Amino acid sequence: MRRTGETGRSLRARDEISSVRRQRLGRASPMTEVRWLSPSDAPGSFPSPDRALTEPNGLLAVGGDLSPERLLIAYSSGIFPWYEEGQPILWWSPDPRAVLWPEELRVSRRLARTLRRTELTLTADTAFGAVIDGCAAPRRYSTETWITAEMNVAYQTLHEIGWAHSFEAWQDAELVGGLYGVALGRVFFGESMFSRVSNASKIAFVRAIEYLRLRGFALIDCQLWSGHLQSLGATMLPRSTFLGELRNLCDPFGDPGYWTAEFKHYCE
Repeated sequence: MRRTGETGRSLRARDEISSVRRQRLGRASPMTEVRWLSPSDAPGSFPSPDRALTEPNGLLAVGGDLSPERLLIAYSSGIFPWYEEGQPILWWSPDPRAVLWPEELRVSRRLARTLRRTELTLTADTAFGAVIDGCAAPRRYSTETWITAEMNVAYQTLHEIGWAHSFEAWQDAELVGGLYGVALGRVFFGESMFSRVSNASKIAFVRAIEYLRLRGFALIDCQLWSGHLQSLGATMLPRSTFLGELRNLCDPFGDPGYWTAEFKHYCE
């Protein structure tokens, strides 16, 4: 289910990336300083993730841009952008890495009861822009956000060409929760989630993981550890192990597209 006019761009990005990935995931000596990237540098100009700093944990490179080609190479190489407004683009590959194996999703009795009783409606890829805006909105505990305007545009572009996906939770016609991420091969790289009513993001997360498992996804990248993710079954992998999983699971990339109709069928 590809969007007319976007297929060529999506597949060109995939073809350019496949050859670069094979050069990215080997072992290398740790760096003592980060690599500065220029927007004119080739999309695959990242140092090996094994050269990331240990303090701060995982900082690998600075600069470059958020073009689809660079983002897709980054994710498939175990690297992701994370920075705040006013900072240059910061690229990270922390060690260890928080992940979730879909078959190890942990649903507590309380959450299972909530899932059975919920009246929320769930969708996929129907409101990507609204989901990323929800994730970028200030939280009760902080007014800061790492989802800058530049990142918002970049991920919406990835969604338009079929590589980034959202899952939405609706109460009547109001969006009350959701999450988004990037899908490459059999790996879903989770980015962020939000909730405006109790348990909305948890419900969307559980149904998303169940759906991804049915689609054959074998690994969910959670990036950074949290007690919330631990309660849902997340674990930690050494970076070297995580990169080995990416070599196996992100090749081939698969086809870009939209999950709206398939997810609706799953939820019925």
